[in-house]
Amino acid sequence: MALSTFVKINSVTNLTDARYGAGMYVDLLGFDLDDSSQNFMSPEQFNEISGWVSGVDFVGEFSHEFHPAISEILKKYPAISWIEYDRIEALEALVGKGYGLIYKMNLEEVRRIEPDVAKTLNQSGIIFHVVSIDENLSGEDLGVIKKLAEDCRVILGFGITVENVQSLVEETGIYGISLSGGKELKPGLKDLDKLAEILEKLEIEE
Repeated sequence: MALSTFVKINSVTNLTDARYGAGMYVDLLGFDLDDSSQNFMSPEQFNEISGWVSGVDFVGEFSHEFHPAISEILKKYPAISWIEYDRIEALEALVGKGYGLIYKMNLEEVRRIEPDVAKTLNQSGIIFHVVSIDENLSGEDLGVIKKLAEDCRVILGFGITVENVQSLVEETGIYGISLSGGKELKPGLKDLDKLAEILEKLEIEE
């Protein structure tokens, strides 16, 4: 079994999401490493969760709001092989350091960037993760994303439903999607219905 597109699970906070994602052959599991965030994953928690899953890469998720010393923080998370950040200059400084790199940006900002930014990201091997506070995808939004996907690898992180996931991937030319897990109701108990339905739509027989 495999998935028909690249998939990242954002800000994993529990073993249930991690094991489910790995079992469904997603590509990346993201962990929030900003210690002021409500989804912060401590080194101890990360090591416990990552030790139970295999066949998937781990992403350290950072935000400039917390002024992270990325290199120092990652020393405590040796299994992290990808970095996601919302500051392009910092990511470009990490090119060639052995990490996969993801640039995260809100769609509202994407509308205002210079076209050459996407081409620069592509040349550097950096994936563009587009997110939004609005879960609705307008026709104009799709046009922006489709144009962006012509110049670089785009992961779409919003507006994804069971009904539209396949057409979004096929019609926009995006590289992949990102989905978010959630809090456990209690240890080992979670409602995975929405996540499961979307991933099952992407399953392909090998």
